[in-house]
Amino acid sequence: MRPLEDVRILAIEQYGAGPWGTIHLADLGADVIKIEDPRTNGDVGRYVPPHQKGSDSLFFEAFNRNKRTLDLDLLSDAGRSVFLDLVRCSDAVYSNLRGDIPAKLKIRYDDLKGVNERIVCCSLSGFGMTGPRAKDPAYDYVLQGIAGWMSVTGEPDGPPAKSGLSVVDFSGGYVAALALVVGVHAARRDGRGMDCDTSLFDVALAMTNYLATWSLSRGDVPQRHAQSAHPSLFPFQNFQTADGWIVVACPKQKFWERFCEALGHPELAADPRYADFAARRERRAELQAILYPLVRAKKSAQWIAELTAAGVPCAPVNSIPEALADPQTTARNMIVEYEHPTLGEVRSVASPVKVGNEPPPAHRAAQRNENREEILGELLKYDEAKIATLAEAGAFGTISQGAQAPAAI
Repeated sequence: MRPLEDVRILAIEQYGAGPWGTIHLADLGADVIKIEDPRTNGDVGRYVPPHQKGSDSLFFEAFNRNKRTLDLDLLSDAGRSVFLDLVRCSDAVYSNLRGDIPAKLKIRYDDLKGVNERIVCCSLSGFGMTGPRAKDPAYDYVLQGIAGWMSVTGEPDGPPAKSGLSVVDFSGGYVAALALVVGVHAARRDGRGMDCDTSLFDVALAMTNYLATWSLSRGDVPQRHAQSAHPSLFPFQNFQTADGWIVVACPKQKFWERFCEALGHPELAADPRYADFAARRERRAELQAILYPLVRAKKSAQWIAELTAAGVPCAPVNSIPEALADPQTTARNMIVEYEHPTLGEVRSVASPVKVGNEPPPAHRAAQRNENREEILGELLKYDEAKIATLAEAGAFGTISQGAQAPAAI
């Protein structure tokens, strides 16, 4: 058995952060039943361009492999009854909705404990279920701004910048997945479930970590540094070469000494003006003026070979295709591939969560409502007559429902 094969999760999720959390749980064997809102034509991620056709997209594929899916209108009485039946045979209800929505949808622990005392209700929202911003919508870029990330990203003379990736969403998904697994463990031990309230704001703020400690303890106002330089350790930054960019990291004294040797200037390491971290930080600009011309004298590949041979941590600044083609990517089995009935060949990045010796299978993301019959018939034991009655009552959506969600969702 895979590690989480005995865990069932009802995922009321959409777009990026929420599905990112459950894709790793699904890869580890959890039965993730993705509940999609028929009022919005399912997860909005299905319609994100480019590489999108109908209700399938490569964006959606990147977040939803190995899951089952079911259209269910949770605002209808019939849909609610199906949902409660699923709660009875599940371990967790997971959602990534605005912070005030779990209460409105009645998917918190107090709402569901009468149906299943051991249910774990895990909410991932922009600002959490409490506080003055609980009702505010939030997305990754918004959180990068409000949590201070943009103020320390980019060039000093340029505008504040976001990360090139949705790091808050991805980190929030990981934290929510961890909270869910911890909650399920405790529920099985103690016989009762709980709420898990994960906030993207909390995650983003927590990740300011040592910068926040400096600010809170000593009043520091962290600044941006040129060429992605580390705020306190030097040299630890990008360097321009004759044909591109490399990143060099010297977070230990021995790496600084090796770097100077590789540059052909061992006297820099012996110079008392640059003797330790504090001295090099104080004279950062002076050292940059010395080092930059030296590094620009050779091409990236030559520097990588020489610095690697010298034992200096370094890497090329790759494009995404270059990173995917790196031999380490192949050696670590970090690419999965499969065929999709609409999108054809799909190649994607595997989960980095490696547990045990067997790689997880990679099944494509389910198409809209693809697993309805097996979930209702095999799992809930509904017969055809009951399914038809529920459908007529609007449990799975109606033809008249359009692409706009009501204000409560």
